[in-house]
Amino acid sequence: MTPIGTASKNRVPWPEDAAAAAGTARVTVDPRGTVTGWNESARRLLGYTSEEIVGRQARELLAGEPSAESPPFAASLRRWDGSVTLLHQDGHSLTVRLLAHRRTQDSDDAEGGWFLFSALAPDSSPSKDVELVKWAFAGSPATASLYDANLRLRLANSDMERAVGLSEEAMRGLRVSEIVADPQAVRTERHMRRVLETGEPDQVQALLKLADRRGRSTWTISLAPVLDPGGSVRGVLASGRDMTEEHRARNRLVLINEASVRIGTTLDLDRTAQELAEVAVPRLADFVTVDLVPSIEDGEDLRAGPLSSPVRLRRVACRSVLEGCPEAVVAQGAVAAYPRGSPAAECLSPGRPLIREVTPAKLAVWEKNAPDRAERVRKYGFHSVLAVPMRARGITLGAVTFSRHRRPEPFEQDDLLLAEEITARAAVCIDNARRYGRERRTSLTLQSSFLPGRPPQQAAVEIATRYLPASARAGVGGDWFDVIPLSGARVALVVGDVVGHGIQASAAMGRLRTAVRTLADVDLPPDELLTHLDDLVIRLSAEADSAEVPSGDIGATMLYVVYDPVTRLCTLARAGHPVPALMTPEGGVEFIDIPVGPPLGVGGLPFETTQLELPVGSVLTLYTNGLVEARDRDPEEGANTLREVLARPAESLEERCDTVLRTLLPDPDRPADDVALLMARTRAMDAAHVATWDVPHEAAAVAKVRKDACRQLGEWGLDDAVFITELVVSELVTNAIRYGDAPIRLRLIRDRNLIIEVADGSSTAPHLRRARVSDEGGRGLLLVAQLTQGWGTRQTYTGKTIWAEQSLTPI
Repeated sequence: MTPIGTASKNRVPWPEDAAAAAGTARVTVDPRGTVTGWNESARRLLGYTSEEIVGRQARELLAGEPSAESPPFAASLRRWDGSVTLLHQDGHSLTVRLLAHRRTQDSDDAEGGWFLFSALAPDSSPSKDVELVKWAFAGSPATASLYDANLRLRLANSDMERAVGLSEEAMRGLRVSEIVADPQAVRTERHMRRVLETGEPDQVQALLKLADRRGRSTWTISLAPVLDPGGSVRGVLASGRDMTEEHRARNRLVLINEASVRIGTTLDLDRTAQELAEVAVPRLADFVTVDLVPSIEDGEDLRAGPLSSPVRLRRVACRSVLEGCPEAVVAQGAVAAYPRGSPAAECLSPGRPLIREVTPAKLAVWEKNAPDRAERVRKYGFHSVLAVPMRARGITLGAVTFSRHRRPEPFEQDDLLLAEEITARAAVCIDNARRYGRERRTSLTLQSSFLPGRPPQQAAVEIATRYLPASARAGVGGDWFDVIPLSGARVALVVGDVVGHGIQASAAMGRLRTAVRTLADVDLPPDELLTHLDDLVIRLSAEADSAEVPSGDIGATMLYVVYDPVTRLCTLARAGHPVPALMTPEGGVEFIDIPVGPPLGVGGLPFETTQLELPVGSVLTLYTNGLVEARDRDPEEGANTLREVLARPAESLEERCDTVLRTLLPDPDRPADDVALLMARTRAMDAAHVATWDVPHEAAAVAKVRKDACRQLGEWGLDDAVFITELVVSELVTNAIRYGDAPIRLRLIRDRNLIIEVADGSSTAPHLRRARVSDEGGRGLLLVAQLTQGWGTRQTYTGKTIWAEQSLTPI
């Protein structure tokens, strides 16, 4: 028979050495109850050698019948322990304590069965046990101390002595609050008193200033009652575990997580830098400054690589545990030079973070190069500085300096890694803000170049406009408005909204505005103008797709309104745009019902117009959806609010515009979306400014109508304009009689200029041509073009109208 542990068949997970064999009887039994292993201690216990017992049934060793719960019959158990009575070889019985483990395939034994263990009687005295316990307590890996019923220390192990900085002899007989002069010790003592009173264990988390640490350390203290055989509490055993490193690691993870949430909430560069400083104070540092290269805010391109000393930086953020950041030498927004030897210059020159202890030698250098900074360092007791270069996408943005003057612990390598992590996160956000700011400035410049300045005075309407670009988070959009003078003293009012934000939207807006002005100059009706514009947007989108331009798709909504002050007729058409509001002179407000057309760029669907006659003094309000729509507000609610605001009395259209913006926008300075607002109060031109004549379709009528026109100019006091007017009227009326159809009508409109219109029933438009020397005619329109500021043709549903605008300003 081979002892357990020597045969491969009987390998076990416990060591088989001389000391182990001398103290424990070990036996193995197979599933059939046959003894397969027997060691020397088993021989000493029962007297059988392994040759005598291996191969026999284990039940033969029992004094009496085995119970169903004992091995090898307890088939449902994985482990069994209890007392059994065994037969010694010499025939006497002895009762032993037995521990049995079921053998599994995990124990390298495919057969199964049991491992049986019984400890031999220990060869030791109680005094030796006491000594062993005392030695174990003194050398315990945990900080341990024993207190009596009066909570006075009786024993302290070496770890406790090292942590407190006192010997057991010096602490014996003292209470915790007397050993450690700290409020946390008083709280711990209260918990110890509760353990004495209740007999229940307790646990305390404490932040203590101990002898072996420069700063405070975090401890978990477990308190257990010491009970006598009768169950009475005789004292308290305190076992402490230093959790400082775990606590710091947890705090670092919390800080990193907080940085990911709190830094970069906006695309505002200064705000992002301030968020970095606020996250770091006070958890990482007592004072933090963020300084960036000045060219960031100037919009210049930044160079890659480290910066050479001395470095010029702009202070964009700072934060301190002291109110008002009194440690700061550089004011917020100011640019300062950081000389060689300063933490910022030292980290930026090689492009690596650094930790510097504030030593007398370092302070002497600072006093020489930057005496004002050295004075603050000395005054507030700076003792440790950590500087990290701020870099993103290979570009150096600036430096972040972390300082400690209230916390006694100097910065460590783990602090440097943490500072690098949160600075890197902030750097990406700041670079995003820098890039976005540059794009935003470009978009605003591009957009402002397309938007009209102060609208010119119009005879048809009084105008007030507002444009608010979206906040930095949303980005500049493609909203626009326009006021376009048309022939016949009419005016076109335009409000549109290009889908998207950024430079692409601003550029698309500019192209659409130019197209609208071009089509308006042709005097197309609103529905036809939108149809042509829809075709144009579809072509532009197709061109962008073929060129693989990012975000090339163009889409827009638009409202186009034409108002004629002579007839007071207002013609409107819209392409997916919100309907305008109309306020009557009596103060009532309603939204004009205009058939909705598809947004521009959809194609395939028609646009329809609505025409209505407006009383003089009516106010039309055109706007983009950013005015009435909001994340927390239904568009219908916004429209109702707009209706209520417009119904309020106001001194002027300008005041009414401001009231609308203040009421409907939570923050008019930072709207969530672009807002374009255009208000127009209608005017009318009465008989004192308009004269109309029906002209017979015969050549003889030219002389009479020419005389009538000259007489009207005399009544208006425009005698100086008679000569040119007579020529223009004669030419236009003659052309209408010769080439047009009845009915023919002449109309004179007295505005800033004199407008001459001749309408006829033919849709054929005249065109300017250069007559040859031998031609008898063909020079009339050329003469009109030379004598007037402009001329043109507009198609109507009943024919066409030829117009010419003559200046009334003396030459």
